[in-house]
Amino acid sequence: MAEQRLPKVEWPTLVLVAGCYGLYALGTVWAAQLWLPLGMALTIVALALHSSLSHEVLHGHPFQNKVLNAALVFPAIGLFVPYLRFKDTHLDHHLDSRLTDPYDDPESNYLYAEDWQALSKWRQAVLLFNNTLVGRLLVGPLVGQVCFMVSDWQAILGGDRRVLAGWLWHVPAVLVVVWWMRTFGAVPGWAYLICAYAALSILKIRTFLEHQAHERARGRTVIIEDRGPLAWIFLNNNLHVVHHMHPKMPWYRLPELFRSNRERYLSRNDGYYFASYGEVFRRFFWRRKDPVAHPLWKRDG
Repeated sequence: MAEQRLPKVEWPTLVLVAGCYGLYALGTVWAAQLWLPLGMALTIVALALHSSLSHEVLHGHPFQNKVLNAALVFPAIGLFVPYLRFKDTHLDHHLDSRLTDPYDDPESNYLYAEDWQALSKWRQAVLLFNNTLVGRLLVGPLVGQVCFMVSDWQAILGGDRRVLAGWLWHVPAVLVVVWWMRTFGAVPGWAYLICAYAALSILKIRTFLEHQAHERARGRTVIIEDRGPLAWIFLNNNLHVVHHMHPKMPWYRLPELFRSNRERYLSRNDGYYFASYGEVFRRFFWRRKDPVAHPLWKRDG
């Protein structure tokens, strides 16, 4: 299955993109006029789904043309993360040999022990809270955005033109959203910002347990065997080790791949497994999943 040739146009993804924008229009316009909380709820789902679709796009779906793919998710309806920066950092993240590395993996939530110990007490408290699921939902989007933007700002000051270009392209992408909301939208600006933050919070549920510190790269990536609404919003990326082993495989083929080789994947990731997101919430809502300081690696290797 993993070696099958993909079609020139992946219609399930293309239809889902259209459905996502339809849900966005429904939430920001008609539902918001009917009852603002309903409009906000639908908008939050659309924003979270759009982020998952952006993830599909950067992996080469639904077209074989990169420009057409990027055009599908060009409007930055989620506001906060430029698509080109998401693309670059996420593809860097896919080098499995450095997963969870505090600096070489751009999606790592770990710090080296020396850097952790150098932090002030209040920063340590925030990061410890961020390592509980409730903390990841409440402050995770803010912590992640601040760290991401500080890192990119330092790169821009250091002369990295690619990072600068990613942010410059983000400006017209946000202006499309501003035009839509001023012309058609019924969601106030303050409410839209809440929606964008809440969508990031939902996405933090997916990333919360995606990777763990483990001596072997194969044991660092999770399987969450969930088939509920979160798995749909995440486009089956809860089967995360399957995605890392087959990063070019579209979202709608991941469940079949997993079911046909279930024991292989569970063996491949050394049993890093949860039965559902319900289990994740029960175990880690108030409890830290792991330390902030990487338990295995030090700065000197």
